[in-house]
Formats: sequence, structure tokens, C-alpha cells
Amino acid sequence: MANHSTATSHADFVQHHFVTADQQFDSAKLGMWVFLVTEILFFGGLFTAYTVLRMTHPDLFAEASTELDTLWGTVNTLVLIGSSLTVAMAIKSAQLNQTKNIAINLGITIVLAFIFLMIKYFNWMHHFSLGIYPGTAYSFTGIDDPHASIFFSLYYLMTGLHGIHVVVGIGVMTWLLVKSLKGQFHSEYYTPLEIGGLYWHLVDIIWIFLYPLFYLIH
Repeated sequence: MANHSTATSHADFVQHHFVTADQQFDSAKLGMWVFLVTEILFFGGLFTAYTVLRMTHPDLFAEASTELDTLWGTVNTLVLIGSSLTVAMAIKSAQLNQTKNIAINLGITIVLAFIFLMIKYFNWMHHFSLGIYPGTAYSFTGIDDPHASIFFSLYYLMTGLHGIHVVVGIGVMTWLLVKSLKGQFHSEYYTPLEIGGLYWHLVDIIWIFLYPLFYLIH
């Protein structure tokens, strides 16, 4: 759905190489979808590796997942879902010309993202204190299986890469917040909000897949 009218085709926010504001919006959204497809393919490879290894070591994966804190994994899932909601509310606020609410919702999104990372940080530190490291550094004795590090290596790799995407998302949301405080978003122009929202929803969806694969398989 385009968010610009033909009457605004020569407005300041329309770049010179676009004929209309609608064309600019559609091009930006198409570009973001192409980027999101590459991200899906990237994580798809990791999910495939997870599937193969889990089929090879089903009992190990079930036992190792008990070392993860399901409660905090659930909390983090709710936190990310909430942040997706506030991003959607920020976009809706722009459509309604509620400029103050744009900034408020983006600010809440950023806070929730930091809460997610903080919880994940303390989870990792707890694992490290037990000797649960990735690869050859693994020294945890609570699981009697010589391949125990496989599960946790995947866990650190996939949740770590997701965490990097969250950090990037915080940067994007902060940039959008600054622009919103300058009054640059309104009902005729909110393309950056729409594009940033698509990225953030992808980050949320990836975690929704990671959460049951690592936390709920025991």
C-alpha cells in the first residue's frame, strides 16, 4: 500500500531520480524485501544445519536444552513481540500525523531491544560460569555426551547472530527516532519507518523460530 499521493510527487522528500512519491515508496519497499529474502536465505542455511544435527543427535539436543532457562527465553520472546507492536504503532502514528506518538513508540522499541540484549547477556554469562562454551572451549560436566558442545555451539552461533541483528536494529530505530523528533515523518511521508519496521519484524520472526528450537525441545 503506497503512503504518498500524486499531489506530493515533487515534495522535498521525493528524491530527484523518482518521478512520484509513490514510485519512491514502492522502490524502497521492494529493495527492503530483496534484502530480507537474502537474510532469510542466510538464516535458512543455519536452520538446515540445526535440523541435520538435531536428527543426528536427538537425545543430546533434548537433554542440552534443559540447561537453557525457558522462563527468560519466554520473557525475551514477549519483549520482542512487544517491540514489534510498538514499531507498528509508530507507523500508524505517522499515518495519523501523531508526531509525538511516533517518537514515544520508537523510544519504547529501543528500550525493549536493550532489555532483550541485557537478558541474553546475563544468560550467556551464566552459561560461561558453568563452563558451557562453544567449540573446544566447552568444559561443562553436567551432560554425559562427548558431542555436547554441538548443541551449544549452534546456540551461541544462531542467537549471537540474531543478537547482532538486534544491535543493528537499535541503530536503525535510534536514527528513525532522531528523524521523528525533527518532525520529518507524517501521513505523506513515512517510508523510512515502514522500511525499518519490516527489518525489525524480521528480527522478531527469526527469534520466534529460535525460541522453540532451543528452549522448548526437552
